[in-house]
Amino acid sequence: MDNSLATLYLTLFLVLLCFAGWFVFRQVLRTRKNELTISKLETKFKKDIGTVEEYFELGSIYLQKKLFVQAVTQLKKALKAAEDELGALPSEEDDTETTDNSPIIEPLAPLYNALGYAYFGQEQFDLAIRNYKEALKCKADYLVAMNNLAHAYERKKLMRQALDTYDEVLSQDPKNDTAKRRSRSLRKQVAVSG
Repeated sequence: MDNSLATLYLTLFLVLLCFAGWFVFRQVLRTRKNELTISKLETKFKKDIGTVEEYFELGSIYLQKKLFVQAVTQLKKALKAAEDELGALPSEEDDTETTDNSPIIEPLAPLYNALGYAYFGQEQFDLAIRNYKEALKCKADYLVAMNNLAHAYERKKLMRQALDTYDEVLSQDPKNDTAKRRSRSLRKQVAVSG
């Protein structure tokens, strides 16, 4: 009887150890991949100019690592490269009409959102808000940017604007858990202060 109980405990211990080992191994592989990408891209950028995607990829990795200053630098380079590419496209004076949600401008939304997130990480909320708004100009129904904008308003203590923004998110996506939870909390705060 004691022998079977010890075997059961040992088996459970080995299963848990294998499970933990798998997660550690996965994290090491992911970290290694990110470090190799950083090394490759930084080496490339020393030799010549990168593409929008490459700058964005490097900026995103820096965001994951919470290296916000480096992320801002790379994301600004991505925006500059994107602006240079867009400069070759038809201008507003041509017969083609471009709107705020045109297919040409829409890919800039994730860049502005990521830049806003990098500024938010540095607690530069005004710059974060400005970039989230730019993301929404590029793509008006970009819910991630709307949630981020509302969160930046909250951190800046602009509760009414935050609540209005979360309500806008809920009008487009009634099942958005973040917006539901934060909206409920903000309603209580606005009701108490109002």
